[in-house]
Amino acid sequence: RDSRFLFLSHNDMPRSRSPVRRGDHDDTDRRRRRAASPERDGRRREDERARERGRERRDETGRSRPEGDDRRRGGGRRDGERQRAGTDGEAADGEPPVEKAKPNFETTGKLTEETNTFRGVVLKYSEPPNARIPKMRWRLYPFKGDEALPVIYLHRQSAYLIGKEHKVCDIPMDHPSISKQHAVLQFRAVPDPDTKSVKVRPYIIDLGSANGTLLNGEKIEPQRYVELRVKDVLKFGFSSREYVVLNEGAVQTEE
Repeated sequence: RDSRFLFLSHNDMPRSRSPVRRGDHDDTDRRRRRAASPERDGRRREDERARERGRERRDETGRSRPEGDDRRRGGGRRDGERQRAGTDGEAADGEPPVEKAKPNFETTGKLTEETNTFRGVVLKYSEPPNARIPKMRWRLYPFKGDEALPVIYLHRQSAYLIGKEHKVCDIPMDHPSISKQHAVLQFRAVPDPDTKSVKVRPYIIDLGSANGTLLNGEKIEPQRYVELRVKDVLKFGFSSREYVVLNEGAVQTEE
């Protein structure tokens, strides 16, 4: 053999400090092939076109928006409200100004419930300032058909509550068509146009009952005083009972 050729075994080969494995070469080749593949180039170009289209849309939106528009921050809405309201209380574009809600000082009825309560029941009626006890003795003469019922005297107080609620009514009635607080017979001091003196006269007022009050066969308007005269006939609801209004002088004249 020629001494110029030296044959070394595998174990005698010099080893590198950082050996390169076969797998590393394969990964590098695979990356290069992916980078150079036409499919990947096509995807990259499509992504770039999509990004460009998005930039163009944002630019067009920014150009169409008026300068100083800060609606995203909420400033535009506040500025619009200020323009509509105006500095001097007038609305923009010639529209009438919107009036602010004013405080309501009207009564709610709670005080009336607390002060106008009798035996734990809230009364629907309050006597007027000119309420008076009559000096003349007035009476109601009830009739059920041809049968005369006990007389009801009306000279002991200034008002008589009529209704189905026995707990508070002065003249209780039991007919189902009559309301709990149906009507009031009220004596009031009113000036007499003939003598120019003040006289106490009887009045009837319906308290907004469900079936109304009849005076001489005609239904009276609720929540309004109607003067009663001698021999007037009252009926309440659908009850068949009639109540004839008389005073002491009329009774003596008839007798």
